[in-house]
Amino acid sequence: MLLSQEDPDPPSRPRHRVDIRLAAASLLLMVAAAFTLMTIQELSARREIRTELAEISHVRYGLLNADRWVEKIEPILDAKIDALDLTASGQATLRPAVENMLYRLLDQIKQKMSSKDSQGGLGALIGGNSLIANMMTEMLRPQVPQYADALLAELARPENKQAAKNYLKSLLAEGAKSTFGSLDMKAYSQFLQQRGCKDAAECQQVLGGQIREADSRITFDYLTVLAASALAFFLLMFRTPVLPRSSVIILMLVCVVLLLGGVLTPMIEVEAKISRLSMTFFGQPIAFSNQSLYFKSKSVLEVFQTLINTGKPDMWIVGVLVLMFSIVFPTMKTLTLGFCLWKPGLLRRSRLVRFLALESSKWSMADVMALAIFMSFVAFNGLVPNALNGLRQNGTELVIPTDSSKILPGYQLFIGFCLASSFLSKKLERGIRVAKQAD
Repeated sequence: MLLSQEDPDPPSRPRHRVDIRLAAASLLLMVAAAFTLMTIQELSARREIRTELAEISHVRYGLLNADRWVEKIEPILDAKIDALDLTASGQATLRPAVENMLYRLLDQIKQKMSSKDSQGGLGALIGGNSLIANMMTEMLRPQVPQYADALLAELARPENKQAAKNYLKSLLAEGAKSTFGSLDMKAYSQFLQQRGCKDAAECQQVLGGQIREADSRITFDYLTVLAASALAFFLLMFRTPVLPRSSVIILMLVCVVLLLGGVLTPMIEVEAKISRLSMTFFGQPIAFSNQSLYFKSKSVLEVFQTLINTGKPDMWIVGVLVLMFSIVFPTMKTLTLGFCLWKPGLLRRSRLVRFLALESSKWSMADVMALAIFMSFVAFNGLVPNALNGLRQNGTELVIPTDSSKILPGYQLFIGFCLASSFLSKKLERGIRVAKQAD
């Protein structure tokens, strides 16, 4: 019987069916890849800003900078000189001290004039005659109170007060330079000019705001990556005893995306800083805030590169081991398992394939490295305050934050890779056993 136009297609004609779950997982893969790229770029930009903030807040430009101490101490000394009371009531308090000083001066003059070893001056003129020296000093001694009044009156004049200020400033500057040493501030000043900031405090506020905005965007991006990856795994692995080859490709690519996001971005941000250090000088407070002692942020690959660049054999070995056990072995295991799903016979013929597919898991330490990074983060946050507790003495107020260090999204993406590769490996091992039984 002939088929009419209304009749359906004959049973022998193949139907092209679209796998909805595979299409959705492919779309999620693209979403994860796009947001991973955005996360890498934004974390790189954030690290530059964060490094600038640590540099502008470094202790060498603040607490260890002689100029900063001079700037804080000078106003206190000026205020003390301005507050010096040389009026009638103040002179009554100071007159005994000034008179005693003048009496001691006369005694020194008398001793100098009486000495026969005196070289030049009035002592040489009178030939060290003690009688003449006594007569001259005794004539001057009754006039000491008048001289004291004249001296106090001169000290009360504004120009003399200013001269005293200038003298103290010069002494302060000299002492600061000899104590701290000189510091080249050209790069520091150029940075402030480039940022349009009048001082470090303003730059800290501007850069801090930019970092908070970047953190908000980065958090959304990496959470989107993790959510898209988890959803893709759920769609393709739920109620699927044996993964088809197309699903294996998609899930492997998801693992690669997570791995790239984990190793190309910083995992941990280590910082040691002093939030506030305050003390008193002549009853007035002197404070330094947000003093950065140390800051570093590196990815796994940057740590490996740093270890290799040291040129030391022991550091070189450590770097290679970290790279092999934490990245290479997990990746090779997953890729080999996926390849064996196509050709399970390779497990019988190749010892290398069998090792990578079934035995390399005991050499994979990606999860161990992730745990080590987390423990280092916790330990460092507790180590810095304990190490600097000795500074809290003699009435000095010292505030040290316990949460300066921070785990970055690179760590979260690497954890996602560890979990994803583990789930995929278990699923592929089951598929390989089923394929071997079918052979």
